[in-house]
Amino acid sequence: MLGVAFGSVVGGSTAFAQAAPVQDQPQTQAGQSAPEEGLDDIVVTAERRSENLQKVPLSVGVASGDALRAYTAGGDDTLLALSGRVPGLYVESTTGRIFPRFYIRGLGNIDFYLGASQPVTIIQDDVILEHVVLKSNPVFDVRQVEVLRGPQGSLFGRNTTAGIIKFDTNKPTNDFESRASASVGSYGSVSLDAGVGGPLIKDLLSIRLSTLLQHRSDYIDNAYAGVSQDSTATPRKDAMGGFDDRNVRVQLALTPGERFTLDLSGHARWYDGTSTLFHRGALKKGSNDVSAEPRNTVSLDEGNDNPQSYNTYGGSARASYDFGPATLTSITAYETTSGFSRGDTDGGAGANFPVRGVANGFGQSQGQIRDLDQWSQEVRVAGTPGGRFNWQLGGLYFDNRDITDFYQRTFFLTTAARNPNNWVRLHDVNTSWAGFGQVSYELMDKVTVTLGGRITEDKKRTQLLKTVQNAAGVNQYPTNFRRDVTLKSTKPSWDASILYQASPDISLYSRVAQGFRGPTIQGRSAVFNSDFSTANSETILSWETGIKTRLLDNTLTLNATVFGYRVNDIQLNGNDVNGNGILFNGNKAEAYGMEAEANWKPVPNLTLGAGLSLLHSAIRDKTTEVQICALNNVVVCTPSAPVRAVPGAFGTTYLVKIDGEPLPNAPEYNVDLTARYDQPLGNGGRAFIAGDFNIQGYTQFVLYKTKEFTANGNFEGGLKIGYAAPDDAYELAVFARNITGEKNLKGVIENYMAAVFNEPRIIGVSLSGKFR
Repeated sequence: MLGVAFGSVVGGSTAFAQAAPVQDQPQTQAGQSAPEEGLDDIVVTAERRSENLQKVPLSVGVASGDALRAYTAGGDDTLLALSGRVPGLYVESTTGRIFPRFYIRGLGNIDFYLGASQPVTIIQDDVILEHVVLKSNPVFDVRQVEVLRGPQGSLFGRNTTAGIIKFDTNKPTNDFESRASASVGSYGSVSLDAGVGGPLIKDLLSIRLSTLLQHRSDYIDNAYAGVSQDSTATPRKDAMGGFDDRNVRVQLALTPGERFTLDLSGHARWYDGTSTLFHRGALKKGSNDVSAEPRNTVSLDEGNDNPQSYNTYGGSARASYDFGPATLTSITAYETTSGFSRGDTDGGAGANFPVRGVANGFGQSQGQIRDLDQWSQEVRVAGTPGGRFNWQLGGLYFDNRDITDFYQRTFFLTTAARNPNNWVRLHDVNTSWAGFGQVSYELMDKVTVTLGGRITEDKKRTQLLKTVQNAAGVNQYPTNFRRDVTLKSTKPSWDASILYQASPDISLYSRVAQGFRGPTIQGRSAVFNSDFSTANSETILSWETGIKTRLLDNTLTLNATVFGYRVNDIQLNGNDVNGNGILFNGNKAEAYGMEAEANWKPVPNLTLGAGLSLLHSAIRDKTTEVQICALNNVVVCTPSAPVRAVPGAFGTTYLVKIDGEPLPNAPEYNVDLTARYDQPLGNGGRAFIAGDFNIQGYTQFVLYKTKEFTANGNFEGGLKIGYAAPDDAYELAVFARNITGEKNLKGVIENYMAAVFNEPRIIGVSLSGKFR
């Protein structure tokens, strides 16, 4: 994956989407004006202590809060907007704003099951968000985003084979401080990201209130006119596409003395919007060109205009006591959510999209979390940082429980047959405990060695609580299929790195790491009258080596890394001979690549940045076959591998082998460029222009290669022109996101040749400021 990151100065500050492993560079802090000379240091907590990014023996990508707020000025999803902005990171979703899927260096999970596990862990303010819905919690009033690439286990995460995305919000301060960014734009888009705080009791108790409010009006027409399976429909203007995402957070910081601190945090989210819209028939056989498909029109006969709604609440308590030689820290957290997502899964009216002249049916699905509860408890003790020897030890307990309903309806016009079993209720339980530690020692002048390890037990259980047959209301789930499955695995993870500080401005490092992802159960298969599918643990061995430099009197940072990894027993998702989505272990996958980044300040008022990441990945499995794109016994796409026809439950099924195929949603390259120029004015303010541009290389969306289900050269750009008042008291600007109005293919539904598009062009006005 090619990820390029440029210093992007937006919102009155310089913001860089860092690239490469060792690539993460200095940039100005959020809200500050650009320095007269040189680039500022970037301080990260990738090793759970504050360190200069250039001296961390780990591949860490960084984006400032101001950069993220600029990318989402048009109301875009705060998580999806990060895709490609940090080299090696790709984010996508075919389930709306709920349940984004993350990939680091090509490693992720394309499964849309609500109980799916991902090899990328999300951490917000030291709290693990593991369930796929909790991972969609928006980030706001954020200070910095750090992407830790490669297996993580010694200090963060659980079963993290790909990496970690860590969000650190602005915290309560002992002095009054506030900031806000507001924007309005096309399609009635509105966004407000704000935070205000200060002391309640000076030097004892501080508070910070933060909010994110985003709105977009419905702007997509439903052109369907006819009889659906439920009712008679007429065309409707502006039927879907909008959303209301309302978020609030309150934080309290108690500091009764120099040794003890207690940080309390609580948050809530109320979200109502539209799940992903699939444009049926947008892809034509033999081509991935979607230019002829109208972006703002669909023809859906099912799904009730694809509504989506979730309410999420959570809180945490972080207590820390400094004993002198060591500090003890405890983090207790709880998250809960409930809601539903409904959609027309085939992307359009079956009668309107016949196969060989034959109408081919209706289909819709709904996933509903009736109740989800996640508890986590972490305790760690760390020696006082500094000196030649540093150490940390800790333990983690994690407990996630949810009750989920799945509804799937398929009606075949040709046979007047319904999918016999279309509603199931599942109970998923995931518990895990781990012990971890890390030591770092300066062996000799300029050479530091770091060793870390973790032992983890991960246990998952899925129970089928209830099934209903739609027509007669009787239970049709086969008696010989499992109703209660438990899987457990206990494995070690470890990493070792060496850092050589060749000079104050040049450091070199190498890192080797091994990690694993626990076993997984997919209970959704029961909705198709099929047995649960499962996958055993996958393990990864990864290596990387890189260089970090500061050159030209600290006006240029140039970092580069190369990496490689092998995943054994990789967990994959595909369709079986009966068309059921299943989970399975492939033999292995291998990948290698490089990431490089430069940030340059050639003159005091101009900041440039560039990053490049390249990735080659391949599945190595000579026997596994998956079902390909077929509808009513007709192959509707053009697979490159030989096709084998076999009988299935719904007619002929067509299979291909996946040996040698790249990992899905793993761009071969990604380039991200940003630049900003500030022109000082006589009153002490500045006029500025800032831009960011991203190009995504060849990306395969499914496990098998076709001409249709790929993208190559996806491009998006943003531009911002404005005025920053003296001392950056406020900033007023006009902006454009997806300025050229690109219609990029971001996902597919194979059998229906359906396409998922990127966000439309948003043009608007923004106002931001800070008060102290």
